Parts: sequence; structure tokens; C-alpha cells
Amino acid sequence: MKKVFYIYIMAALTLSVVGLQSCSEDGIAENGFGTIEGKVVVNGSNAPLANAKITTNPSTTTVFTDENGDFTLGDIAVGEYSIQAELQDYISGVQGITTQAGLTFNVVFELNETSQGNIPPLAPVLVTPVDNATQVGTDIDFIWLSSKNDDDPIMYNFELRNGANNEILISEALTDTTYTVTDLDLATNYFWQVSASDEINPEVESSISSFSTFDVFDNRFFFTRRVGSKNIVFSGDDVVGDEGEPNQGVFQLTPSEENSFRPRLSNVENKIAFLRNVGTATQIFTMERDGSDLRQVTNDIPVVGFRQDEVDFSWKRAGARIYYTNFNKLYSISATGTGIGLEYEAPVGMFITEVDSNGADNNLAIKINDATGYNARIVIINPNTDVEIAVVAENFAGALGGIDFSIDGTKVLYTRDVSGFENAEYRQLDSRIFEYDIVADTTIEIETGKPVGTNDLDAKYSPDEGAVIYTNTSNDGISQKNVFKHVFGDNGASRVLLFTDAFMPEWE
Repeated sequence: MKKVFYIYIMAALTLSVVGLQSCSEDGIAENGFGTIEGKVVVNGSNAPLANAKITTNPSTTTVFTDENGDFTLGDIAVGEYSIQAELQDYISGVQGITTQAGLTFNVVFELNETSQGNIPPLAPVLVTPVDNATQVGTDIDFIWLSSKNDDDPIMYNFELRNGANNEILISEALTDTTYTVTDLDLATNYFWQVSASDEINPEVESSISSFSTFDVFDNRFFFTRRVGSKNIVFSGDDVVGDEGEPNQGVFQLTPSEENSFRPRLSNVENKIAFLRNVGTATQIFTMERDGSDLRQVTNDIPVVGFRQDEVDFSWKRAGARIYYTNFNKLYSISATGTGIGLEYEAPVGMFITEVDSNGADNNLAIKINDATGYNARIVIINPNTDVEIAVVAENFAGALGGIDFSIDGTKVLYTRDVSGFENAEYRQLDSRIFEYDIVADTTIEIETGKPVGTNDLDAKYSPDEGAVIYTNTSNDGISQKNVFKHVFGDNGASRVLLFTDAFMPEWE
């Protein structure tokens, strides 16, 4: 269905409302109030109109214009308002504005004289989403302002056009100035317009406003968040500047009724793999970056390691295969769920809990531990020969894990609880991030400015390996987890909060 947008030009009694939203800065007020100044004149001649009644919605105060047609509304709390000018024998004027602390906004009303007969309503003013807004969610409350000039009830027609396929959503005979639309398309430009009618005069139309929805395909970060009793996979965007607000561009990728966690992105396949509970088993699934095209990869041989929240898997960096663990065995499987193969086997009674690959060779970093999670070793192996190439960490008391291979295969990130504490709950008291250099056979601690009494966990390199992201949480084992970013070389000075109530981060 095709819709032609137009502007209906009234010949005689059209109201002209001109908003000159200029503002003068007098310094930022501390009390959160602004000022509205304006003028009311006759349309065409610009003759001032005295004693015009000025009101706001939401209601603030009522004033009248002076002999020069001027008025002032002072100490208006910051917010969105509809300003109306009324005067006998003239058609009322209305305009929507947003006040800001310490700023003065100027408006001009050009009123037309009334004539005999019925008066049409004023053209609606579109408020939310604002014109040219970006990264708008897919569920939107559309809001507009409107006013009538007589006692006739106003009905509204709402139209929304998808700029990608020209599909149009039309909702007619609305009586409210808010309308909700859900499940809009991602990364899409939309155009919307509202018309008002008193069912006597020809309808009057608002201007056309546009916005664009989330482009989740640009999101580089992925993480897990606990919502109710389920783990859910989300994507998100980076903050702007060190003081930027967290939780930028957050988008839910897996449904709320499924327990899904540990997202891992392959830029080669342009797919996200993740773990999901299917009955009593943990299986690997894949999906597109927007959560579509779901596929279960593993079946008969599920993912098994020490503790579900500790087990990790990895894409093969140069191909469409996935490495994963099952007790003491390490398997690989194609992204389509075929061609499963045994890659490595640890001693009986031990668990291979984590695995990661690199983009330079076939070597793998794996973590092996006993049934309690302790006596852990992180080693580099060649799965073709089963030979250990290097020992990253071993013979430490306490928890060890969170491994991430550098892209060139020369370094490995991991975390270690330096307190050496061990108990049946696998509680960690002082987990920190370390980096092992395979060539130099040296290990350094990465200083992130970690607060005392917290743990840094699940560290991952940034795509350019100039930074790391990681989970930080209290060592009480039950508090909220958050994802932070640390830039190398800042010696703990750079500690940027990316996502709240988030864990198991991924950045590719």
C-alpha cells in the first residue's frame, strides 16, 4: 500500500504558529528552572495583541501579554510543555517546547482573527521521538501535542512508514495523543505523521518527522545478564569518553524464557555461539548478530565441565568449527553441527573446563582442573600431537581461569585468586588479571584499579589488544556483577564501566 504525504493549505482561517526557539545563556542554574519569553501579534500585520492569556500544559502559571504583546513565564521547571496563547476573537495558538536549566526560550504567536462558522483544530506538534533521532528502540510510545479552537472533539489519524520497504501502519480515530508501536525493524529509517480532525473541517496535518532504530549489527560487545531466574544474552555498544554513561545500545538477543549464556562471536562466520540449557544438558547454539536464525550445534555429546558458570568454549579463529569440552575430553564440531572430532584428552578424573584458540596457529590454550575446581593448570597444547607447548600457570592454590589467547598466539590472559583460598563453594576472595608471555616465559599482573574486596574475572582482549574487558564483582559471591574496560598503559587510571548487571563479556 502506498501513501502520498501532503501539506493541506488553508485559504482563509489557517492558524500560523511560528516558534523562534532561540535561547540565551545566562549560566547554568542550579535549581533546574528556565524562562519562557514571548510575543503575541496579529498574523500578517504583526500588530501586538495585549491581554492575550498565556497558559502551559503541564500547568505552571497564567500570565497576560502587555500593551506590546509581550509576556514572560519565569521559574519554569525543566521539562516538556505545551504553551497556548488565547484571546477573544482570535484563533488560539499552541506550541511545544522543552525548557532547560538557566536558559531563556523565545516564542512568537501569530494569531488569526476568527470568523463566522466552525473553526478547525490546530495542527498536531510531534514530540517523541524527536525528529532525526537515532538508535531508537523497537518499542516506541509516539507522543504529540494538540489543541482545539472550539468545543468539537478531535480525532487523530496516526501514520508510520517504513523507509526500507514503504510499508505503512495506519491507526485511525484515536482520541489520545499517545500511541504505542512494538516490534519495529532494526536498523531502519521510519517516517511518521499525525493528522487532526473535528469531522467538520478538513483534517490538518503535522509536519513529517523521522527517526532510525537500533543498528545492533554495529554492536561490538556481548554479555550475559540475569533477568529473573534466567540468564539472557545481550549485545551493546562502547561508552563515549571515560565519563560516558554505561549500557549504551543494549539489545536483548535471546528470549527471556530460555537460560542462555556465555556468548562468543566469530567474525569469520559473522555468528554468535552461546550456551543454553536443554533439559539437564548444556548445548551450544548459534545465531545471527540480531538474534535470528537460531541453530542448535551440539546434541549427543553436550558441553560438560566443572560448574556451568565456569565452563567456556571457543571458535576456531580461522575456520567454521567450535572447540568445546566434555569432562576430560576436548572436541571440535562444525558450526552446522556435523563432523564432530576428538581433539585432546586429559587424564581420567580431571576436567577440561576452558579452551581458547588463536589466529596464528593450531595451538590451543586449555584449563584443566580436578572435580573441586582446584589443582588447576593452564597450558598451551598442539591438538595434532597432544604435546604441551607451554605451561601458562600451575601449582597455585585457589581458583584459576578466565583464559583468553592473543590473536597472534604469543600471550594468554587469565585470572587467579591470589588469596589462595579454597572451599566447597569455589568462592574467590582476591581474583586479579594476569598476562603470560609465551616467548619470554614471563607473567605480569595487569593493574586495573580493582577495589579491595572485589574480584576481576573473565578477562578478554579488545579486538586491537590495546585494552581488556572483564567482570568485576564483590567477593561475597552474591552481589551484582558489572563489566568494565581497562586500557593498557593507564596503570589502573582507566577503569570504564561498560555494562551494569552483566558478566561473561565478549569483545571481537
